[in-house]
Amino acid sequence: MTDTDTIPDRARLLDVVRSKALRQFDEPRRLASGEMSRDFIDAKAGLSRGEDLRLACEVMDATVAGEGIGWEAVGGLTMGADQFAHGIALLHDDREWFVVRKQPKGRGTDQLVEGAALREGTRVVLVDDIVTTGGSIQVAHQRVLDTGATVVAAVTLVDRGDAAAVYFTRHGVPYLPVFTYTDLGIAPVGGG
Repeated sequence: MTDTDTIPDRARLLDVVRSKALRQFDEPRRLASGEMSRDFIDAKAGLSRGEDLRLACEVMDATVAGEGIGWEAVGGLTMGADQFAHGIALLHDDREWFVVRKQPKGRGTDQLVEGAALREGTRVVLVDDIVTTGGSIQVAHQRVLDTGATVVAAVTLVDRGDAAAVYFTRHGVPYLPVFTYTDLGIAPVGGG
């Protein structure tokens, strides 16, 4: 496994996440997972500046590259993955992005997976912003497998617990969170 401290700009990205995305409240708030926490990580607001999003995409890409994993398409469940799928694909002239819808649109092509045409043999990297229990990235994993594609890695900006690591270990997929609750100095949630 790659020593994540050797990834260029990882420390700078940690500063961005801590200063721009991490909010701490006096009272616990409900997270998307249903868990309660005083610590809230708003990656969308925290990475809304182009330079911050570019930095996050470069670090996530380097995390996968550091493992020596080759891939052709990058994506995940919409909203948490979209900005990373697009940004990481832009770093490579020969790679594609995709998003997984939560449900089909009900019109047009009515697909669950939009963007790159995933099929048998397509090597996919799943991405997500903040993982608590891993529910969203697990849905994306299953929907990608349903296309016949192979998930070769899953990389997240922050993992707030340990449930996703257990899930991906069971499925034989390298799971590569850039940061964990330990890096941010916050309490674990979602089975952490």
